[in-house]
Amino acid sequence: MKILVVGATGFVGKTLLPLLVEKGHKIIVLTRDAETAKVRLPVACKIIEWEKGFLRNEEGIEVVINLCGENVASGFWTKKKKQTIYDSRVVSTRNLVEFFRKNTNPIKTWISASAIGIYENSIVPNESSPSGQGFLAKVCKDWEEETFKVKDLNIRAVVFRIGMVLGFDGGAMEKFLPLFKIGLGGNIGDGNQWISWIHVRDLAGLIVEAIDDISYEGPINAVSPNPVTNRDFTFTLAKILRRPAILPVPTWVLKILFGEMSQIIIASQKVSCELVKNLNYKFIYPQIKGALKNIGSQTGHTLLIEQWVPQSLDTVFRFFTDPQNLEALTPEFLKFKILKVTSTPIKEGTLLDYRLKIRGIPVRWQSKITECIHEIRFADMQTRGPYKFWHHIHEFFEKDGGTIIRDRVFYKLPGWIPGDIIAHWFVRKELEKIFLHRRKVVAELFHPKV
Repeated sequence: MKILVVGATGFVGKTLLPLLVEKGHKIIVLTRDAETAKVRLPVACKIIEWEKGFLRNEEGIEVVINLCGENVASGFWTKKKKQTIYDSRVVSTRNLVEFFRKNTNPIKTWISASAIGIYENSIVPNESSPSGQGFLAKVCKDWEEETFKVKDLNIRAVVFRIGMVLGFDGGAMEKFLPLFKIGLGGNIGDGNQWISWIHVRDLAGLIVEAIDDISYEGPINAVSPNPVTNRDFTFTLAKILRRPAILPVPTWVLKILFGEMSQIIIASQKVSCELVKNLNYKFIYPQIKGALKNIGSQTGHTLLIEQWVPQSLDTVFRFFTDPQNLEALTPEFLKFKILKVTSTPIKEGTLLDYRLKIRGIPVRWQSKITECIHEIRFADMQTRGPYKFWHHIHEFFEKDGGTIIRDRVFYKLPGWIPGDIIAHWFVRKELEKIFLHRRKVVAELFHPKV
């Protein structure tokens, strides 16, 4: 199927998109920042900028997956911030539905995100429970109302009311893990409030299931069958990480620090997932221990990027295994210079020495080629350089008459956990700039001139 995904560059999208590709679906991503999307999407796909292209002349879309929305937990809820949160969900959905109302398209299924914030905190809600009265409840309620207007177009509509999404290198755990790893974790308040959670892999799995299974329809609570108290969550995570968790955070402190936004941290929500169980979805992570063990066992950070070029596998592989092409692929601001290569083209065991500048500071880097399989993949690992750990896997395979270039990077930063907290945002931005430059160079070299 041809699937339009809105909000694909977020935490859930990074897990969802590879699953869709595995199923053989063709993906189109609608985004407000096409350039950034090129280095944040884990699969090669068509990218359309919302304001510029907005799906003009794009035919044959059968499924819409709408994950758009400003991060509700990033900063104080000023009046402007609340308006942005509202507009990014409600107004964007309204505009998208209106576009398809005015343009013929064979859409069969519309899947949208929502949140369990639509419910009151004091009950154990199922999908038929009344909505609450606060800001988040209003956002969710209005968001769903706009989404369900697609029923007028004879489109099956599915709305997942999502709980706290847990996963590695993003979402809530991106904030929790560093604190717990240095022993600063603890209960929030008395720890008795309930957390209705879901692992990001299960959320993506539910979305994939909903594409083909017509039993999925209407609002559905996307939460694990086993909610936990904040105290149990804290104890389990601390035990998995082998760290103490004895520093409770008073709720009044959170209210002072975050104002109205603190409600998403403090609120107690024990939400039913009976409907999902009746749909026979098999959770990969039904228990909090398994979910947190999966997340806690992973270290460092990952970067996954794909690019398609209309050239043969042989041509592309030969280019990337020639070390002399590294300088052309590296942006000027790094002042990259190869000093020594022990073999050309590269092979398993090849050593590459080079120098560069990171934010103006001279750095020497040595990499060793740890694997090289002709026209399939090669991998390099830092043996000396600025990272605590760097492993870059380059993969190549034929698709649609051309070649997919896939980069998988696993890296750790120096400075233990405090260093990672301070530096990772800047490092990630720098890596995105480097890979975006490389993407542009590759496109210019391998796309035929018209």
